[in-house]
Formats: sequence, structure tokens, C-alpha cells
Amino acid sequence: MNRRDLIKGTLAAGAALAVPARLPAQVRAGLPRDAKLAEIAKRAQAKAGDMLWANDYVGIADFGLKSTEPRFHFVNLEAGEVKSYLVTHGDGSDPEHDGWLNWFSNVHGSHCTSKGTYATFGWYTGRYGTSIRLEGLDATNSNALDRAIVMHRANYAERQHLEKWGRLGRSNGCFAMGDAEFKLALLQLGGGRVIHADSLGLQADGTVVTPPTIDEPADIEILQRDLPTGIEQSNPGVY
Repeated sequence: MNRRDLIKGTLAAGAALAVPARLPAQVRAGLPRDAKLAEIAKRAQAKAGDMLWANDYVGIADFGLKSTEPRFHFVNLEAGEVKSYLVTHGDGSDPEHDGWLNWFSNVHGSHCTSKGTYATFGWYTGRYGTSIRLEGLDATNSNALDRAIVMHRANYAERQHLEKWGRLGRSNGCFAMGDAEFKLALLQLGGGRVIHADSLGLQADGTVVTPPTIDEPADIEILQRDLPTGIEQSNPGVY
């Protein structure tokens, strides 16, 4: 299957998706942070070049913020608006499960989130239901397709999970969102757009949060070797 075939799924099916009238988003139009996000979005689009099919939206995942914060920004470059939602990170990037991403990795089997710019392809139905394929455009996320790093919906990314447990669950490295937010992602970010992941720590007023720092293990795959297989299969990413 070639790249254009992968993209077509989102473009053909997007109009048929039902999007809720209200979502628990935080609208941040015209804030000091938004100008910085817009610049990052434009650089990400420039990296994708002719892979882009649309220049309207860019997704920016700011993993310098805790998972309790709406840190996945839908940057609407045409309207000059930003809306922000919850998103998970990989359990390999947060082994102590405190809600902070400690490190990125591009290593197979690490279950880590990868840093960098991604091109979005069309959606497909897989292990996690409807998902958006991603291709990493940087050396830091070049294994995204082979690692099956995608965008998908998950119960552990819902606000109810956050309210119950004080943090979101963790994925296996994918960008997992709540159901309503993911439906928006299908329409606004799927099929020939880009998303960018980094540890920015940008707050609404433009100031920067400094997350806790932990040294990355020498062999990052070792974090996953002793996980109970039954738990991983029955509730992937949430342990």
C-alpha cells in the first residue's frame, strides 16, 4: 500500500463521522503561548513538504506538561485558534506512572513516546479500533510505522479516568485520546497533515514548566521485560 492510498481513507470517510457538539476542550485563542505553537506548527509543515494534503491544522503534543493537563494542541493556522485536549504518553517513558514523561525513545520494544514530527495517513481499523497511521519524519521517530505508533481512542485517556485516578493511563507509545477528541482528530488531523511531539512545557501565558528529570536507563527495553503478559494483553498500556 502506498502513501497516497493510506491517506485516502481519512479524506473519504471524514465527512461521515459524527462529532459531538460540545467537548471538554480548553480554547486558547490569542494567548502568548499560541504564537509559539503557530511557529512550531509552520516548521513541522515545512518539514513534511509535499506530503501535506492540507495546511489548515497541525497537532502539537507538549509532553513537557503532566498528563493531567490538556497538552495536545489542535493549532488552526487558518483561523488563528488553538484548542487543547488530553493525550497519553507511553508507559516506557513513565515507568513510575506519575503522569510525567521522563524520556523519549525510538527503540523497538521500548513502549516509549518518540519525539519529532509525524505525517498522518488515512485511518484504519486495528487492535485499538479506528486509528490514524503515522510516519516519523525525524531520526528520533523514524521507527514509528514499524513500531505501529498511531493515534487512537482509549478509555484510559478519558477525563473520567483522570478524575478517578489523578492521571491518565499510559499507552504503548501511541497518542491515545478520549473518544470525542479522537473523532475530531480524525477530521482535523488525519490524512496528509502533521503532528509534532516534544517536551515544550508551554503554559498559556507563554512561560515554561520544567518537568522532573530522571536519567534514562542504559537499556531502555529492560523496562518492559518483566511485565506480566496477561496484564498487557487484557489492558494494554495501563499498568
